[in-house]
Amino acid sequence: MRNKILIMMVFCIAVQLPLNAMAALHVFACEPEWAALAEELGGDQVKVSVATNALQDPHYLEARPSLISRIRRADLLVCTGAQLEIGWLPMLLTKGNNPGVRPGSLGYFEAADFVRHLEVPASVDRSQGDVHPQGNPHIQTDPRNIGLVATALGERLASLDPDHAGDYQARLEQFQIDWNAALVAWEAEARPLRGKRVVTHHKSWVYLENWLGLELVGTLEPVPGIPPTASHLSKLLAQLGDDGSDADFIIRSPFQSGKASEWLSERTSIPELVLPFTVGGSEEAGDLYGLFSDTINRLLEISK
Repeated sequence: MRNKILIMMVFCIAVQLPLNAMAALHVFACEPEWAALAEELGGDQVKVSVATNALQDPHYLEARPSLISRIRRADLLVCTGAQLEIGWLPMLLTKGNNPGVRPGSLGYFEAADFVRHLEVPASVDRSQGDVHPQGNPHIQTDPRNIGLVATALGERLASLDPDHAGDYQARLEQFQIDWNAALVAWEAEARPLRGKRVVTHHKSWVYLENWLGLELVGTLEPVPGIPPTASHLSKLLAQLGDDGSDADFIIRSPFQSGKASEWLSERTSIPELVLPFTVGGSEEAGDLYGLFSDTINRLLEISK
């Protein structure tokens, strides 16, 4: 092992490169969508780890030692922001004690800083449930936001790793070409969904609804973050009617229980479905392109 290190040092000195010039940029992503985007833009110049997966609610996470260790090694932290991770990220940052990825540093990146927020409340109190003061944080369900975040993230990668700035710029440009072409195709394919009325488990889909022109007519949670209750579901059933004519489908995420959506579907005949929500949320959603293709396909299929 000592001989390998010495050989590497000699090589770096011979070509007049710093020892870390050959090392990948370590990216710590809070959610799978940002891990996938960092890999798209970073290629082999980045090594990406992700804190959560598609079967986890990103609001809640245990500050495990393995995550603290990854924070300590990170050169760049990429999270959603808008207080989505407020319940666990501050603790990770404190325990990780890495000045390079603290808020305000070049290595701290919040995706929500680069998009327009929806559902920004005029005021917040406990009676409203889990409402975020900066607005709804689930920005990744609108692919137009992915494109906006990509531009900012590509620039941040180049700033942190100027030796490979040209590579990041080239990948960003190609990604935007491919992404915009996919966006045009998705929007054309999804036109029949405009005006469809939806019930959602949590207010996770407001950006998707805004993009596709869906109308939210109810939520299974009585207020955000509070699990569905029998009394609330009964009120929702009365609102929708026994024939379910006031809604076209019920949506939930992979990490949410199906009990409430199945209960309502059985009593109204409103079809219910699971959308992937993020990369890895279904077998087809293996990357960012698959995430939106599968989302639209599932919505179109259930709308027939």
